[in-house]
Amino acid sequence: MKVVIIDDEPLAITVMENLLKAHPEVEVIATFNSTLGLADKLDTLKPDVVFSDIRMPGETGLDFVKSQYPMPYAVVFTTAYSDYAAEAFEFEALDYLVKPISPDRMNKAIKRVEEYLALKAANTEMAETQDDYVYVKVDGEFQKILYKDILYVEAFADYVKIWTAPDKRVVTLQTMRNMENGLPNDRFIRVHRSFIIAIDKIKSIQNTSVHLHGGIDVPVGKNYKDSINMLLQKNRLNG
Repeated sequence: MKVVIIDDEPLAITVMENLLKAHPEVEVIATFNSTLGLADKLDTLKPDVVFSDIRMPGETGLDFVKSQYPMPYAVVFTTAYSDYAAEAFEFEALDYLVKPISPDRMNKAIKRVEEYLALKAANTEMAETQDDYVYVKVDGEFQKILYKDILYVEAFADYVKIWTAPDKRVVTLQTMRNMENGLPNDRFIRVHRSFIIAIDKIKSIQNTSVHLHGGIDVPVGKNYKDSINMLLQKNRLNG
């Protein structure tokens, strides 16, 4: 896994390099303290993943990613601020690490990147939604998934994971926006920038999360609370 690190603070770069040393499969091929002239350098380096700070003098890491979107490499943001997470995932960031980054959190990010790179190397194509099912092409064949079997859909950069059980999912090249538009809105509802859930699999609803059958908890994003409230108003009994 070829990695590039972008951060305007030399100490932060050193910390990142030390965290990544615990992963022998990772090779840090370059570090940069700004995004100035970086696009051409990345074209030459061809990294698998870029770990980028957000707040930097001049162009921010987020602005750089926007200018390069869609990127031919995975992006993981590393920042001291949580404010930009929603915008970062809109541009298909693979992960968002808030400093100080623990070894355990870095381990999870690396596993996420590894899974993503494996998918990129596999034969996957866009999902096609129909009246009662979705067709997903994986490893050269189309898999038919009935809507009634879907628990939830999870964003995974420019892929989505379609979960049919707590430990069973299919991954396909697709955006959450297209998935949301393709799935019937009387059976599915988007509750977070990274999650679409099946309405008939809802067990209970709280202020910040939805509990699904199978012991699954899905967070509710602040921009989607109105949709959940409308669902409640439409379906609850008034006493």
